[in-house]
Amino acid sequence: MLTDKRIAVLMGGTSAEREISLKSGRAIEASLRRQGCAVSAMDPDGTIAEQLHREKIELVVNALHGRGGEDGTIQGLLEFLGIPYTGSGVLASAIGMNKVMTKRLLEVHGIPTPTYSVLRSSRPDEAGGRELPGGFKCPVVVKPSCEGSTIGVTIVKSPAGVRAAYAEAFRHGDEILVEEYIPGHEVTAGILEDAALPLVEIVPNEAFYDYKAKYTKGATDYIVPARLPEDVTSKVQDLALRTHRVIGCRGCTRVDFRVAPDGRPFVLEINTVPGMTETSLLPKAAAADGISYDQLVAQIVRSALRPAIGSEKR
Repeated sequence: MLTDKRIAVLMGGTSAEREISLKSGRAIEASLRRQGCAVSAMDPDGTIAEQLHREKIELVVNALHGRGGEDGTIQGLLEFLGIPYTGSGVLASAIGMNKVMTKRLLEVHGIPTPTYSVLRSSRPDEAGGRELPGGFKCPVVVKPSCEGSTIGVTIVKSPAGVRAAYAEAFRHGDEILVEEYIPGHEVTAGILEDAALPLVEIVPNEAFYDYKAKYTKGATDYIVPARLPEDVTSKVQDLALRTHRVIGCRGCTRVDFRVAPDGRPFVLEINTVPGMTETSLLPKAAAADGISYDQLVAQIVRSALRPAIGSEKR
């Protein structure tokens, strides 16, 4: 048996990524049951603290994606209740969910990320404007600061599309980014307990790896390991691990990149609660490293029971 502790898998929630969270959570729950664990599946609402107490939960596996589950909120509650949980702590989760704060930390530590500008809806001249910030020209990427799964993201190919892209991004929060578009390869690097996994190259059938491309069967090809020169692969993995450490993460994360045609990698964002369906990117990377899905789940659970590496020790 993996552990004799009573485990709750938190899944679903109220974020825009609810459906993906349910799929991740159910896959994890099934794996834990296969491994002989006592498991309760929970879809959090305002009574979650009472549920955890009633079920005598001793460890939480967090499969909540997006707001409420990936932004430090549920982590703060679990810290208050004294229940160990998988993934990053309160501060790292909050930073990782906020793309602006993530980028500012990356810049301070010399980690390359696409040039960006921040717009806020409290400034009507920017929120309702048609113009790009100074120094930007199309194509650009417009995205909400605090969403995942490419929700609210638009690649703007001409100035005529700027206003609609702003409106779409602002539907998901009062802070958005205009980001330099980096042509080239899209790759992601999984981190498992402070070690980089093989890279996954993402090749959507359409031009943009959006929500539909991510979650529609056959809409995207995934190549593991990524088709990159060995030196570029090593650099991407090093940058992913540095990003994981700079933000103060623990357990498993996934760092998304664009790799320019000249081989320069740029960090786009970090996912502190990566997707965990059996066909998600982190399990694909782990499989390429000889780690089965059940073994991956076991490592993630055990990481919650060990002292954290770095600054976020309990």
